[in-house]
Amino acid sequence: MQTFTHLYDNYSEAQHTVEALEAAGVPHSDISIVGNNADNSHTGSLTTAVVPGEGETDGAPTRAGTGASTGTLVGGGVGLLTGLGLLAIPGVGPVVAAGWLIATLSGAGIGAAGGGLLGSLVHAGVPEEHAHTYAEGVRRGGTLVSARADESRASTVEAVLAGRSTIAVNPAARRTAYVSDGWEKFDDTAPHYTADQVVADRAVRGRVS
Repeated sequence: MQTFTHLYDNYSEAQHTVEALEAAGVPHSDISIVGNNADNSHTGSLTTAVVPGEGETDGAPTRAGTGASTGTLVGGGVGLLTGLGLLAIPGVGPVVAAGWLIATLSGAGIGAAGGGLLGSLVHAGVPEEHAHTYAEGVRRGGTLVSARADESRASTVEAVLAGRSTIAVNPAARRTAYVSDGWEKFDDTAPHYTADQVVADRAVRGRVS
């Protein structure tokens, strides 16, 4: 299985990518979406995953890890987006998410990558340098779409993502921008961004939600 990943500054761009992948015949069980929810824009009937014993802060789960009820977040219904759920990821903060990547958030680390979102990405085959940028991108307000595919579907996934590459974040360019601000790598012990910080960072990057 190969893993293909796009980071978007805008949740709706990521949503359209998920829909395009499904329309092309990619099973929703092979697609994941993880979007920052610092502004609490995703509410309502979504399921919240909380690690037992760790409680909640300001109505949001404090972290996601071993024991989290991530099973309720993995797809469902007609498409992936009908199975969205709410959880919190160490170093990233509150997110809205669904799909196979969420099910690997606990104990997915490889070497120095550790667990959580970063470890899950590396475990899925994303180069560690890009994985750091993707995880930091979600922390700063972005939304990540990941699709896995075997040889029979790889060209389909590549074609869909290639058609949407102009609106996706260039990971190398974004990493350079982060480093120029003094960033070194994603840190899952760092405080997550507030809604105001997300807005400020988007303004610096020249993108709007």
